[in-house]
Amino acid sequence: MNQRSGRHRDQDYSAYLATARRAVAAAARVMADAVQGPRDVRIKADQTPVTEVDLAAERAIVKVIAEDWPAHAIWSEEQGAGDLAAEWLWLIDPLDGTRSFIRGTPFFSTQVALMHRGRLVLGVSHAPGFSETAWAMQGGGAFLNDEPISVSETGGLRDATLSTGNLASLAARPRAWADFGRLVSQVERIRGYGDFCHYHLLARGALDAVLESDVNILDVAALAVIVEEAGGRMTQLDGQPLGLGSRDVLASNRRLHDTLRRRLPWDGKDQ
Repeated sequence: MNQRSGRHRDQDYSAYLATARRAVAAAARVMADAVQGPRDVRIKADQTPVTEVDLAAERAIVKVIAEDWPAHAIWSEEQGAGDLAAEWLWLIDPLDGTRSFIRGTPFFSTQVALMHRGRLVLGVSHAPGFSETAWAMQGGGAFLNDEPISVSETGGLRDATLSTGNLASLAARPRAWADFGRLVSQVERIRGYGDFCHYHLLARGALDAVLESDVNILDVAALAVIVEEAGGRMTQLDGQPLGLGSRDVLASNRRLHDTLRRRLPWDGKDQ
């Protein structure tokens, strides 16, 4: 799922991007109406929370996509997966960061991405609490609030800022955790912005790398397109391309990627 190789150079995804942006705007209106915060909070089988806002935002997104592209498959956070082998597959997380939303912190977003023939080709990431929307289309560059963005030029770890998100799986592996500890001592600074936030910062050059060992592809699909179109690189921790089953992420300004991989060897197994 590398955005910089095997491009569909003869394919124009502009119409699909317009759909994604309208779908995200529809979800944003749902969230804006929830000024008093979520009311009906319940815990799903996977022990994560869901609110009526998640569900209403998802319905709004799906409605826009289904009206424009009724033959396309959809995989969304609450509705579940359609035909994952479909030529066109939309990946949707209507409210990524539900816990932040419930607690009244601004670290939540709406994520919409499109996969064409197994490749991520566009992504839109809207963060209402920060009044910012990042978007990208394969081959078209990346944008934040409609201004072009690009990753940093940082070339050495001693000058790099690394942000982390969920690290439970990494922390449970002693050798990987020790490797991570050494990496922390080698970078200029460590941060923990999490969720959409550190990927937006990476794509606009405000930090240099992001590491997470516990994610869902719906959380990061749109962000992968944005980071790569901004000039960065986004893979699994083992260096393999992101896929529908990906559970961990290493993202960087590209210049640091191979160095980070060497500092943190990872095969996802007990170490």
